[in-house]
Amino acid sequence: MSGERPIRLLLADDHPVVRAGLRAVLQTEPDFEVVEEAETAERAVELAAELAVDVVLMDLQFGAGMHGSQATAAITGRPGSPRVLVLTTYDTDADILAAIEAGATGYLLKDAPPEELAAAVRTAAAGKSALAPAVALRLMDRVRTPTAALSRRETEVLQLVAEGLSNQQISQRLFLSQATVKSHLAHVYTKLGVDSRTAAVATATARGLIRR
Repeated sequence: MSGERPIRLLLADDHPVVRAGLRAVLQTEPDFEVVEEAETAERAVELAAELAVDVVLMDLQFGAGMHGSQATAAITGRPGSPRVLVLTTYDTDADILAAIEAGATGYLLKDAPPEELAAAVRTAAAGKSALAPAVALRLMDRVRTPTAALSRRETEVLQLVAEGLSNQQISQRLFLSQATVKSHLAHVYTKLGVDSRTAAVATATARGLIRR
C-alpha cells in the first residue's frame, strides 16, 4: 500500500458497541482508515457531505428519526458522493429493495466474517456491487419469478398490515386512496395465493418478504 491513499470509511450505526467492533475489525486492514462515526442517519448524511470519505457503512434501523435507506438516498444523490455499503441484520425483500433503490452499492449482513466485510468494502470503494450471497440469491429469485414477487409498494402496504394498521391508516401513511390500498392488497393475495390479511402476513413473513 505504500504511496496509495487508504480507503476512508464512515461508520453509521446507533449502537456504540457495534461501531467499536467494526472499527476494531476494519482498522486491522492496512488500506483502511476509519475517519469518523455517526450514531444517527441524519449525522451520517452531514458527515458524508463534510468529509472526504470513500465508503459509508450504513445500518438501516436507527430507532427514531431517518431510516438508513433514506440516508443512503440523501448521500448518493449528491455529485461525487461516497459509496454506501449497507451493513444490517435485516435481509427481507423490503429492506434489500429499499436500500438498493436508494443507491446502495452493497448490502451485507452483520454476521458476515471479517474477511467478507473487508472484501465488500474494497469492492464498494471500487464502485462495484457488493452483495451478500443470500441477498444476491434473493434478488435473482425475484428476477426469475417476477410474477410472484411483490412490488415495492405492495411490500410497503403489507408491512403496515403486519404492524396492525387499518386500510384507512395505511392510506394516510402512504398518501394513497383507500381504493388503491385495497387494490394493492388484492394483488398481494393473488401473488401469495392467500385470501386474507392474516394469511398474507403469515406467508410473506415465512418467505422473508416482510419483517414481523
